[in-house]
Amino acid sequence: MTDLVLYSTQQSFLADVIIWSGLAIIFLILLALIRYQYLTSKSLTYELSQLDKVKKNNVEYEFVLKTMRLSTWHIDTRTREITFDNDFRDKGDTYVPPTGGTTADLGATMSEQDRQRLVKIIDDLCEGRVEEAHMEYQIQLPNPKKYYWSESYAIVAERDAEGRPKRIVGTSARIDERKAMEKALVEARNRAEESDRLKSAFIANMSHEIRTPLNAIVGFTSILPDVKEEEERKMLLDLVHENTQKLLRIVDDIVNISKVEAGKEEIVLSAFDLTITLNELADQYKPNLKPNVELVKEFAVSSQNIMTDHNRLTEIIKHLLSNATKFTNNGSVTIGFEEPANGRIRIFVKDTGIGIAPENQERVFERFFKVDEFVPGAGLGLSICRTMAYSLGGNVTVDSKRGEGSTFVLEIPIQ
Repeated sequence: MTDLVLYSTQQSFLADVIIWSGLAIIFLILLALIRYQYLTSKSLTYELSQLDKVKKNNVEYEFVLKTMRLSTWHIDTRTREITFDNDFRDKGDTYVPPTGGTTADLGATMSEQDRQRLVKIIDDLCEGRVEEAHMEYQIQLPNPKKYYWSESYAIVAERDAEGRPKRIVGTSARIDERKAMEKALVEARNRAEESDRLKSAFIANMSHEIRTPLNAIVGFTSILPDVKEEEERKMLLDLVHENTQKLLRIVDDIVNISKVEAGKEEIVLSAFDLTITLNELADQYKPNLKPNVELVKEFAVSSQNIMTDHNRLTEIIKHLLSNATKFTNNGSVTIGFEEPANGRIRIFVKDTGIGIAPENQERVFERFFKVDEFVPGAGLGLSICRTMAYSLGGNVTVDSKRGEGSTFVLEIPIQ
């Protein structure tokens, strides 16, 4: 009986040990699961935070690309395949190589010079001769008359085990606005330089041209009181008058071109008979002709009414006649006009003078340019003619042969 009780007690104790051992094991398992869950939760929290950062960085990255209107791409150095990852450029007229295209596809849209530069830059990058590169180039659009400027940066982003370039990444952007600004700045600089050149030329020409008649006027008037013979006094007075007229013409030229270019002188349209005006001007300049030169009139009709600015037309013809009489020593000076056509009329002044070389036929309309530096004049007359002709909606052109003479044509609308 005692043995049975003892055995029963032992069995009960063993059962308790097993139960408590099982509970302890379960408790440890629960602790392990709790810790694992904690670590997993912590890891997930970290990964989620990193994912948020990545998303945020991607958003910021795309925002920067959009703001700067960039495209990003990469090149496989083995196949030379170019793949565009993002493209935030203006899509209107922007060339994008086809998917799976190569750098040769991009080069096909460039000029030969840009294509050669592109090939060399890509070769240098793929062969590891350079680490990074920069290039500006023009892309030709399907329309042969249209192109745009592009700028690209590239860098070796990945290398293989032997250190050879494996992948190249880069960005491209359209830079039409910058190029237009650069062009405008260059043109502004050129205009400033031209303005400075014209200012220097103006001072040099005016100091010479004004001094010459002034010296004559001052010199001749200073000796007039000492001259007793009437014929000699008349000759001196004629010389003073001639140089006074030269000085007035120079001043008038300066005032005229300043007024026209500054827009201070308004265009005043009036109707008048062109033949009467040309006859008056011809008679005015006839005394200035050299002894062996005759004045010829070639009017298409005996009377031609037109409407334009009479004063500006008169100034233009005066300058053309002045030049013709100045440079013609033999032959003739002809003034005339053709019959109007399409609401426009052509007035011409033709001479048999020294003529103008082909390379100078446009230059004569530049300020201060003189075909013959030894002939008096400020070099403003023809520049004034063209400026005034433009203001009337027309133009002045010249057709000339060296040694045979020149024909200046004024073509203007006549309302």
